[in-house]
Amino acid sequence: MLDTATHRHHHLPDRPGVGYKPQHFAAIMDAPAPVEWFEIHAENYMGDGGRPLAQLRHLAERFAISVHGVGLSIGGEAPLDRDHLARLKHLTGWLQPARFSEHLAWSTHDTQFLNDLLPLPYTARTLTRVADHIDQVQDALGRQMLLENPSTYLAFAESDMPETAFLAEIARRTGCGLLLDVNNVFVSATNQQTDPRAYIDAFPLHLVGEIHLGGHDEDADDHGAPLLIDSHGATVVDPVWALYAYTIARTGPRPTLIEWDNDVPDWPVLAAEAARAAAVLDRVPA
Repeated sequence: MLDTATHRHHHLPDRPGVGYKPQHFAAIMDAPAPVEWFEIHAENYMGDGGRPLAQLRHLAERFAISVHGVGLSIGGEAPLDRDHLARLKHLTGWLQPARFSEHLAWSTHDTQFLNDLLPLPYTARTLTRVADHIDQVQDALGRQMLLENPSTYLAFAESDMPETAFLAEIARRTGCGLLLDVNNVFVSATNQQTDPRAYIDAFPLHLVGEIHLGGHDEDADDHGAPLLIDSHGATVVDPVWALYAYTIARTGPRPTLIEWDNDVPDWPVLAAEAARAAAVLDRVPA
């Protein structure tokens, strides 16, 4: 069980956070500023003991922690994996994170786990399934979860409602909050040739409990049109920073995470990205 000091960190500050990587542990303990909280991927901490859990315990004594799941397959047609949910409950039980979030996506088929987060059609049938799964997760964990908007590369012809309306209705039915990934908005809007600011304008911003920023890769489709890939392996580009500033001007300050999961740089590079987010947050009245 964690030291009771951990339980003071039950809210994410409306300041920058970063995704925690073990190679940064010493640098974080020495000089964390301007980072004020950390996110972990749940599936990396579901084992028993060892250095990763020991480091996480130390981290949680000083900082608020947000737990981000990537393996529940909230949008999958199959029932949720009971063993996976039990391990997640154990983790959130002893860690007592400030937030738990998952993706609006599916990653399972029959008994196979797919190493990707795949999009869904936005229909009444899908909505009911996703809402039922979120109810199961929130009941099992005894806490509200946040649901993250996906990055998409095409639209489903069978979708009969916009993504923003789909997310708003899920939140209304389940009481979940939303995680707004601004990079995902930019990636999806570029790929589908829509207006990212119009998406933000339509988003239920009052439900946003956390914001994500990350890098993406640039490519082109078979017709030469821009194709962006959500990679989490580079700095945040200027148009995404501009969209973030547009969003924050409407929401007010929100906990803002810098995601960098591939080709992870040294700590000063991540800290510099967090400092840029802090500068945007500082320009907006609380």
